[in-house]
Amino acid sequence: MNLDAALSTSKLLAGAAFLHFNDDSTWYVYLATLLADRYNKFNNRRRLSSLPVNDEFGLIRQWTNPYQTAAMQKSLGVVVGIGDDAAVVEMKAGFQLVLSSDTMVQDIHFNEKTMRMSDVGFKAMAAALSDLSAMGAIPKYALVSLTLPKNADITLSKQLYEGLYACADQFGVAIVGGDTTSTLGGWVVTIQVTGEIEAGMALLRSTASPGDIVFITGPLGCSAAGLDYLNTESPLKLDLNQSESIERLIEKHRRPLPQILAGRTLLHSGSCHALNDISDGLASEAWEIAEASKVGILLNEAMIPRNPDLILYAELAGKSAMDWILYGGEEYQLIGTAPKSQVAFIEQEFKKNQLDYHIIGEVTELFAGVRLLQLDDIEVEIAKKGYNHFA
Repeated sequence: MNLDAALSTSKLLAGAAFLHFNDDSTWYVYLATLLADRYNKFNNRRRLSSLPVNDEFGLIRQWTNPYQTAAMQKSLGVVVGIGDDAAVVEMKAGFQLVLSSDTMVQDIHFNEKTMRMSDVGFKAMAAALSDLSAMGAIPKYALVSLTLPKNADITLSKQLYEGLYACADQFGVAIVGGDTTSTLGGWVVTIQVTGEIEAGMALLRSTASPGDIVFITGPLGCSAAGLDYLNTESPLKLDLNQSESIERLIEKHRRPLPQILAGRTLLHSGSCHALNDISDGLASEAWEIAEASKVGILLNEAMIPRNPDLILYAELAGKSAMDWILYGGEEYQLIGTAPKSQVAFIEQEFKKNQLDYHIIGEVTELFAGVRLLQLDDIEVEIAKKGYNHFA
């Protein structure tokens, strides 16, 4: 039966069922509701899929038209947006551009089991914006390059764009263009973002100094724990409170938030020496700062915050919360260093903006790598381990 025939049959059956509503038959009411729902879903899908997959420009209009009005984009400095060969945007005097990109690939970063397509869109945008937050930049514009399978369900691409725009709108980012291609493989989403920053003010990972404190902007490990649960073959038996706790961990994995305000707060404080975002795990990002700055970093396990949901799930699963904290990644919190003399001032600025701030260690002598002072007061070197595409 083709789609139109199915729709006609559904409408007729739904109508017949509703004619029996006065019989006070629960079964007919249920059937009517079910068929009406099926009809609406079929009809919505037919409207969304009315353009063939090979109509690239028609699809782009479908994906982008419901979002970000011309007035909204103009307020963000967009002169020419989606619909021409390239975008044109305004530049502020006294500012520099900050550019970055990030890619998410099906079966590498996500799959049908772990992510909904709207989550893929949201997270792809968040990952790219997180790089801007680590520089202290203001996010402004994004280009979206989408590679989708030739036989893709167009409803999925629509959902992906819903997630992209949800994240972009949350952080004041105008989506101004991109590219669309097909593939014989899986989905690939690449986001290129542009931000602006006061000239000469960018925060770098290469400027930590011995004697600095090391801080993070929030608890870690939740994303990795949420992913672990999603990949669990034998689901745990959970009570209501445990289920809600794990749902929060899953949300941390699917929709992590870039710390844009924290990055700007650190930049304006004038007290941050080095900064990096935590996309590949605390250990990996601490090593990046240590190597770029040619210093050592000593982390103190007793000072590292632990999210209660993370601790609960680690106990239920019989796994190490500290492993997720050190090596999990995809948090998009920030790790940075600052002079000890500025700690009170930074804490005051973070409190003013209702932001988290946790001191977790210190910068030590030159070329010393990254070490962890464990709860038993024994120092151990932390492996330079985190997510690595080529490991």
